[in-house]
Parts: sequence; C-alpha cells; structure tokens
Amino acid sequence: MRYFRYILLLLIAQVLNSCISQFIPKTSEDKELLVVEGLITDNTDINTIKLSRSLPLGTKVTLNPVSGYLVTISDDLGNTYSLTETTPGTYVTNPSEFHGTVGRSYTLHLNPNSPKNSHYYESYAMEMKPVPPIDSLFYEKVIIEPASNSSAEKTGAQIYLNTHDPENACRYYRWEFTETWEFILPYMVPNNICWISANSDVINIKNTTIIAEDKIERFPLNYISNETDRLREKYSILVNQYSMNEDEYLYWEKLQNYSQQVGGLYDMVPSAVPSNVYCIDDPNQKVQGYFSVSSATSKRIFIKDHFVGLANPYSVDKCVADTIFGGSLPVGLNESIWIIASQFMPPYVVTTYSKGCYDCTVRGTKTPPDFWNFDK
Repeated sequence: MRYFRYILLLLIAQVLNSCISQFIPKTSEDKELLVVEGLITDNTDINTIKLSRSLPLGTKVTLNPVSGYLVTISDDLGNTYSLTETTPGTYVTNPSEFHGTVGRSYTLHLNPNSPKNSHYYESYAMEMKPVPPIDSLFYEKVIIEPASNSSAEKTGAQIYLNTHDPENACRYYRWEFTETWEFILPYMVPNNICWISANSDVINIKNTTIIAEDKIERFPLNYISNETDRLREKYSILVNQYSMNEDEYLYWEKLQNYSQQVGGLYDMVPSAVPSNVYCIDDPNQKVQGYFSVSSATSKRIFIKDHFVGLANPYSVDKCVADTIFGGSLPVGLNESIWIIASQFMPPYVVTTYSKGCYDCTVRGTKTPPDFWNFDK
C-alpha cells in the first residue's frame, strides 16, 4: 500500500509539471532598444559612455553591448571631442583632452561606423549645473535587534549626508557611492587579509524646490545591516554628489519609482521612462537610458567601530575544517579538499572543502586601496 501511494505521488508530480509552461505576454515594445548610459563631469577623470541593447521579454539576462559607433561629444562653443571604444560597447574620453566646464552645454552624438548599425542618434543639449561641496558625511550606530534572554544585541550603521548651496543654484541632487571594506580569514594563511569594493545599486536623489533654503540635512544615504560583514573590521565609503536639471531629476525619479515596484505584469515598464537621447533619422526608434552632464564633488569617511551580531561568512559552521597528522595530504585524498595551512602547524595540515576559507582572493583582492590608510 505504501509503495502504491509513492507511485501515485510521482505520477501526480509528473502531470502537474507537464502542465507548467512559460508565459511570455505579447507587448508592443521593440524587442531590442538602444540603451545609453553616460555621465560627463568637470573632474579630470575618464568619462564613460556605454551602449547596449535591451533584451526581449522572457530572455535570459545577459550583457548585450553595442559596438561600432563613432561616439562624439560637442559643446556650445563648437568644439567636438571623440571617444575611444575600449571594450565592446564602452566608449571613453581622453582626460588630457576633455573634461566638462560648469555653465557649458554638451551634446552626445552616435554615428554608425559599421554595417550592423544603421541609425543616427543624438542627445538634447545638456547644461552642466554647478554643485556645492558635501558639508558632512557621518554615521550613527543603529540597534537592529535589542538583546534578549535568547539572543544577543544586533547592530548596524546608517550613513547620513549634509549639504547646502548658499547660492540656491543647485536644487536637484543625485548621489552615487563606492563602498570598500576589509575582511580577515580565521586562519593564519598567506592570503588571509583582503579588500572588497562595491558600487551603489540604488537611486539616491533629492530636490529642494519646495523649501526656501537650498539645504539638505541628514539625508539617509546608505544603511548597513548586520547581514553583511562590511563592518566587522574597517569600512570606507566614497560619495559623489551630482547636480541635475529638472528634466534629469524627473527621469531618475521615474526610474526610482519603477525600481521600487514589485514588478507585476502591468507595472510601468522601463521604456515609459523618457530618455534625452533620440534617433535623428527615425523618430519611431525608442531609446532607453540617459546622457547625464553634471558638476561633481566627493567626500569619503571611514568606519572602524565595534558592532555586534554581524554576519560572519567564515564561522565554524561555514568553514568546516579538519586536521590531518603527517604534514601533507594522504595519497588519493579527494581533490576537492583544500590545504589551509601546513607550514604553520607541523606535523599537521588543516583542510577544508571551501577554497574561500583559506584564500581571501576568492572574494576580494590582496592589494589594499591607495586611500586605505588616509584615516590614520
């Protein structure tokens, strides 16, 4: 009887599985739209324009870069600057020849330079607005979960930003940041200290048009929970502050609203967010993305504080290890077992099944960033 029930359950599972098929709704959107991602600033750094194509609905998400365009930037004084394609779909400026100037207007031009590209694109002229410096960047410790009889306290950090413009010239702001943190493996091995960097993946914008003073206080820029190991050792964040005009602010606001939605079938689609790039020879060709022109300022802080209850990717239960007597692995031992340390513990070797438990370069880099000791 038990065997019969088991066979019956298998048959039901197969029937149910055979009834499942992928549903891809029909839409009026083009299957592949040109996507433009670009930002030029008044800094003396390389400016990058990225071109790609969107993917049809239901397609596996992969990179789809667009090569073979002659990309140039012109200003309102008649100057033209050419960009170089360094990798497929990535076009960069020469920093010795070009950087933006506050008050100037800039236009992006995309001219086909290969048989596979047939359309000409151009952006609207974008004025570079001034941006004030960041007044202060600071953090406050947050109690995520108070201590109880059954668990210890858990803490994190909330990073805030203050800025103001006494000239009231910059009413629309956008921020991007790069996080860098140090992590240390629990074993005394050659590669036990590394660093990781990650760029922001959220949209941070704010406008001051509804208040008399162009001032922003305690803007909640980044929240670091206890579910990451960012705060275990030492952490740094570099924040870039950009100016915008009203049209670009509305673009980022709509994109922010889209990114915060659950993503149901009838939610706003990305193509509903208007771009400032258009097709010259065919107005029906839609474009996604934005050509941003902005003055930029930046500020960095370091955090080296005591936080409790933080995630530990290298805890004993995640980095299961064992010791073997003899100073070397026995012949024929499974090749998936990694030696953590033999030179430190003769006549024993410490072993693990996870390479990341003894080699920090699996996650990060051994070379500390140039700025890492600036806070000393």
